[in-house]
Amino acid sequence: MNLYPAIDLKAGACVRLLHGEMDAATIYNSNPADQARTFDVAGFPWLHVVDLDGAFAGDSVNGDAVDAILAATPRPVQVGGGVRTRAAIDAWLEKGVRRVIMGTAAVRKPDLVTEAARDHPGRIVVGVDARDGFVAIEGWAEASTMSVLDIARRFEDVGVAGLVYTDISRDGALTGVNIEATRALADAVSIPVIASGGVASLADIEALAALRHPRIDGAIIGRALYDKRIDPAEALKAAAA
Repeated sequence: MNLYPAIDLKAGACVRLLHGEMDAATIYNSNPADQARTFDVAGFPWLHVVDLDGAFAGDSVNGDAVDAILAATPRPVQVGGGVRTRAAIDAWLEKGVRRVIMGTAAVRKPDLVTEAARDHPGRIVVGVDARDGFVAIEGWAEASTMSVLDIARRFEDVGVAGLVYTDISRDGALTGVNIEATRALADAVSIPVIASGGVASLADIEALAALRHPRIDGAIIGRALYDKRIDPAEALKAAAA
């Protein structure tokens, strides 16, 4: 099972939000490249990067910070936040981003996601950000009328690399990953699912790994790493068990 340490970018710094609220941001590192190197040295196989400002603006805002991250580590990086045009997708992939995450575009421009997945197989990920069973968009500021399963099934046969499933109510809150909802989503689709939101302790990683679910690819970890509630070596060992 893969572990994806999160680097969430706001005004060029690494932050963590609480329930996705931009006003509830805690700054952990003003140097994203340094943070990327720290996660690289710790042995994490991937980096998960989100341009939070871009998610609200609808276009890249923290591009310089992402460039610095890409230059700082050889680890594969997946990037999301404000990716809503073909030009933006192609630009990130040309810069060396391994996978691009699309959330709002998956609701507003499904044909764009389908086209990109066709042209870049295995390099497009759909972000499924859930609040009360429905998908939230525009940086989680707006609720859509699409259910989690509706959007997941729409894209499972078009060549996307997988789904990042985020329980917004748990994001940044250290209340524990939503094991039941993650497993239910993985049961319902035929593509990989990455759990996000609420990972608080080693027990969360152990619980996900213990499922031995063939379609649960891994988990994104944020605040628990920054607050040192989870030791990277122990987390990686648990994920590999």
